[in-house]
Amino acid sequence: MMMKILGMGNALVDILVQLESDAILEELSLPRGSMQLVDIHLSRKILFLLEKYKKSVSAGGAAANTIHGLAKLGVETGFIGVIGEDEMGRNFRKDMESVNVKAHLMLGREESGRAVVFVSPDSERTFATYLGAAIELKPYHLKSELFGGYDMLYIEGYLVQNQDLIRSAVTQAKKNFMAIALDMASYNVVEANRAFFHEIISGYVDIVFANEDEARALTGKEPEEALDELAKMCRIAVVKTGKNGSMVKYGDTMIRISPIEAVCIDTTGAGDLYAAGFLYGLANNLPIERCGEIGSLLGGTVIQVMGAKLDEPRWDKIRTSL
Repeated sequence: MMMKILGMGNALVDILVQLESDAILEELSLPRGSMQLVDIHLSRKILFLLEKYKKSVSAGGAAANTIHGLAKLGVETGFIGVIGEDEMGRNFRKDMESVNVKAHLMLGREESGRAVVFVSPDSERTFATYLGAAIELKPYHLKSELFGGYDMLYIEGYLVQNQDLIRSAVTQAKKNFMAIALDMASYNVVEANRAFFHEIISGYVDIVFANEDEARALTGKEPEEALDELAKMCRIAVVKTGKNGSMVKYGDTMIRISPIEAVCIDTTGAGDLYAAGFLYGLANNLPIERCGEIGSLLGGTVIQVMGAKLDEPRWDKIRTSL
């Protein structure tokens, strides 16, 4: 029987805007190519200025992207997060439920979190992220019944700033005999929480995903040696090395996974969709090498489109190849 997977992360609405020039970035004092956390006032100003722009809106956030991808592949999934009591929150819920994700969404006091992605004419991306209600997820939200019926918990590393939340989640998961998968999320998050990552991975995590920067931030070592270190801490370690593909180690076995041939347009969601492909393989009890290949297929496909979501023809092609 196929594994059921529960995700937990920041529930963000992605708003993708294609720019004809960078004038609006200068107007808003957003450094081109940067990732900026903005307050509610600047976020509202941005949304007002974007009213006349063509934009795409979809459920986002790292773990939500992975869970959405798994659902598109037919895996039974759920997602824990916090949204605001507003149109964006309703859109987030609708987007997740439209692919049959069971949305365990609490209502927060703030407006729904959103990430505005400005795409310059040369494909450079500039982010203005308002976290809002997304960061109101607290340990008391994690009732035991949320975890019942699932076989795996998937957590995004962006949540580690709330260490009590992570500890509560992994404890509940283990009480429910669930495997735990963690994506490290960002090298600066790892650098700021290195000791905590060591504690959680060694004590609870079965599968860890890291890119080479995140692996280096945790271990101080280059990709292959970092992979060895990670594999000593958990059951399956994955280090993604961009255009060079990825490496997977479990026990004493190390496998190199080749990337697929792809013309990169936008790297948004590449790691999230890699994780979706890999976990799809595990959910179906496929060999580890095949899990990596499916991860590579999904990650290499999403970089060929704008944003973290694939269109239906691409999903059809992926499902056919599987």
